Amino acid sequence: MITLYTFGPAFGQPDPSPFVMKAMALLKLSGQPYTTDVFAGGPNLGPKGKRPFIVDEGVTVADSTLIRFNLEQKYGLDFDAHLTPQQKGVTWAVEKMCEEHLYFAAVYFRWMVDENFNKGPATFFNKVPALIRPLVRAVMRSKSRKMLHVQGMGRHSEAEIAQLACRDIDALAQVLGDADWFGGASPCAADASAGACKAVSLCK
Repeated sequence: MITLYTFGPAFGQPDPSPFVMKAMALLKLSGQPYTTDVFAGGPNLGPKGKRPFIVDEGVTVADSTLIRFNLEQKYGLDFDAHLTPQQKGVTWAVEKMCEEHLYFAAVYFRWMVDENFNKGPATFFNKVPALIRPLVRAVMRSKSRKMLHVQGMGRHSEAEIAQLACRDIDALAQVLGDADWFGGASPCAADASAGACKAVSLCK
């Protein structure tokens, strides 16, 4: 049995992280039995300082893309087997656009816009003692701000970030076209990633 370690449900979604939701989708597509467990610890704890990660027969694999590779290599799967080489290139580019660009726009609107932060990420710290809760929230928000600045998205104005995110979403719509999946008649690995990032983008 594979165990997937997560943050736990939030905002009416299976998890607040698109990478955890991506891993969930990949595990379902793989057909392998698995269970989920909320990893006890801060958001930066765990292998490689992030989630998701899996433990598969005693072997720990961290990072949603490396989880995909592990599933494919260990269980003889290929999530993109039905795609042409050209489609594989396009869907990989789609996946990385979602994870390396659109995701950070979503992080900005979730963490840096006061209204969204107060009804969203701020609730992550509700179990922290009330006396220090505002400080913890401020520290974690400051870390997110610095991360966004280093990554680059945080250097733009809010209007510019919205423009960039809309361009990503329009590109997803154009690539998808009239198909049900980026993989055409059936889902591929990019569908797990794009679907998860879309869910996060819709959830403030």
